Amino acid sequence: MRDLRKYVFVTGGVMSGIGKGITVASLAMLISRMGYSVTLIKIDPYLNVDAGTMNPYMHGEVFVTEDGGETDLDLGHYERFLGKNLSKENNITTGKIYGNVIEKERRGEYLGQTVQIIPHITDEIKRQLRDVSEKNASDITFIEIGGTVGDIEGLPFLEAARQMMIDHGKENVAYIHTAYLPLLPTTGEIKTKPLQHSVNELRRIGIQPDMIVGRSPVKLSEDIKRKISLFTNVPESGIISAHDVPIVYEVPLVMEEQGAGKHLIERLGLQYFKPELDDWKDFIKRLVEANKRINIAMVGKYTSLHDSYLSIKEAIVHSSSLIGVKPILKWIEATDLEEGKLKVEDAFSNINGAIILPGFGKRGSEGKISAIKYLRENNIPLLGICFGLQLSIVEFARNVLGLKEANSTELDPYTPHPVVSLLEEQKNVNKLGGTMRLGSYPIVIERGSRAYKIYGREEILERHRHRYEVNPAYIEKLVDAGLVISGWSKEGKRVEIVEYNKNKFFFATQFHPEFKSRPLAPSPPFIEFLRASIS
Repeated sequence: MRDLRKYVFVTGGVMSGIGKGITVASLAMLISRMGYSVTLIKIDPYLNVDAGTMNPYMHGEVFVTEDGGETDLDLGHYERFLGKNLSKENNITTGKIYGNVIEKERRGEYLGQTVQIIPHITDEIKRQLRDVSEKNASDITFIEIGGTVGDIEGLPFLEAARQMMIDHGKENVAYIHTAYLPLLPTTGEIKTKPLQHSVNELRRIGIQPDMIVGRSPVKLSEDIKRKISLFTNVPESGIISAHDVPIVYEVPLVMEEQGAGKHLIERLGLQYFKPELDDWKDFIKRLVEANKRINIAMVGKYTSLHDSYLSIKEAIVHSSSLIGVKPILKWIEATDLEEGKLKVEDAFSNINGAIILPGFGKRGSEGKISAIKYLRENNIPLLGICFGLQLSIVEFARNVLGLKEANSTELDPYTPHPVVSLLEEQKNVNKLGGTMRLGSYPIVIERGSRAYKIYGREEILERHRHRYEVNPAYIEKLVDAGLVISGWSKEGKRVEIVEYNKNKFFFATQFHPEFKSRPLAPSPPFIEFLRASIS
C-alpha cells in the first residue's frame, strides 16, 4: 500500500546561510495552523554523527532536544516557530546514514551485494525520513537539505529526494528551492542569474522545484517574480519574496501575504484553510511597540559569532515581548577581560543586566570569573547558564569563602579546592561524542526560594548539556556563606540552581533554560532576569 503522507523537500542555492531554516519553519508553521499535523527534519551532509563535537565558530549553536540530541541550530528554529518539541531523530547526518549502512553490512544484511551509494545509502536515507514521519504521525513532513545544490556531500540526499517522488507519487511530494538574489549596490538592481543557475543545477539532478523562495535584501517586484517564473518553470504564484525584515518572526506573515501556504497546500492536493495567526501577530506587535531600552551584557568566548548563542538571543526576544522592553545586547569577549584588553569596569558601564554565557574550556574562564565578581559586588542583575553557574561557584568560593585557589577540575585538575568537579558517571567515559549529561531531566525546586517564585511549582523539566557539577563536598560551606541552592536533581544529589539573595538578582542554572523558550511561552528565568534589569 502506498504511503499517503506528504513530503516537502527544501533545498538551497547560490550560497549557504541564507535562511533555509527560517523558510522551512515559517512554512511548516503556516501549514500547522491550518490544522494539519506537521514535523520537520534537518539533513546535515557532514560526516559528523551529530553537532556535539563541533566548534561553535564552525557550526553555530548546538541545539539540545528533549531526548538529548546534540543537533543543528535549525531544530531550534523549528521548535520555536511550531511551539512543539522535536527529537534527535529529526536531525539526520551523513555520519548517521553511513554508520547505519556500514553496521548493516558488518551484520551481513547485504550478503552477496556490492554496497553502493545507490541504492543502499539512498534507501537508508528514505527509510529514516519515513520513520520520522510515521513516528510523528505527520500529515506533512518538511525536510531541509543543508548546504547548497552542487555540494558533493549533498548529492546522495538530493538523489533520495528525487526518488521519493517516484516512490510516493507527484501528489505526495513537493520541492521548494531557496536561493539568494544579490542586490548590486551600484545600480540598485536585483540579479536573478545566480538563482537561475542554481535551479538549472537542481534540474540537472532531476528535481523540478514547485516553489522558489528568493532571499534578498529588498522585496522582489512583480517584474522580478515574472522573470524568475519564466526561467525556472515555476508558476508566479509559487515565486515568494523572502526579503529582509526587522524581526525574523515576521517571515510567516510575509509568506502568508504572498499566498505561499495556499500554493504549497494546493500543490499537495489538500484543502487550504486560512491559518490562525492572531496570537503571533500580537507577539510581533508587542515587540515593535516596546520602547523602553535596557542594556544587556552577553559575556562569552564565542562572541564574534552571535549564532553561537542563538537560543539565548531568542529567549531574550521572547521575554522582552511579554514585558514590553527593547533589550540592546552588548557582546563582551571574555578573553579580552582575561587578557586585560578590556577593563571590567568599562565593560559593564551603563549595563542594566548581564548573562554569563555557556561554554567549555579554559580560554576566557578567568575573564568570566572577573565579570561575575564585578557584577556580584556591584549588585548588577546576573543570569548564569551552565558554565556560567560553575564559574559563579568558583568566584563565590574564591572571593566570599576565601578559597583563593578554588577552581573547576576542568580548568585546573590539581586545584586544592575543586569546588566544581567531573560528574561521577563521567569518570569512565572515553568517548566525547554524545556522552555528556544530555537532554531533559526533572528538577525539584525549594519552596520559598526565588526559583519557586520564578517557576511557580516544585518540579520542572529542563534540558542539560554538561560533564561537570558543583562538588557535593563543598555544598555545606557554600550555603553557610550565604549561597542558596534552590534547585536539585530529582534524586537530590546534584545542584541545578543557585541564588545569592543579598543581590537584586543573582541566579544561575546548571541547565539551559533557553532551549525551551518559545515566542508565545517565554522561559521563566529570562522573564525575571529582564524584569530585574529594568528596576
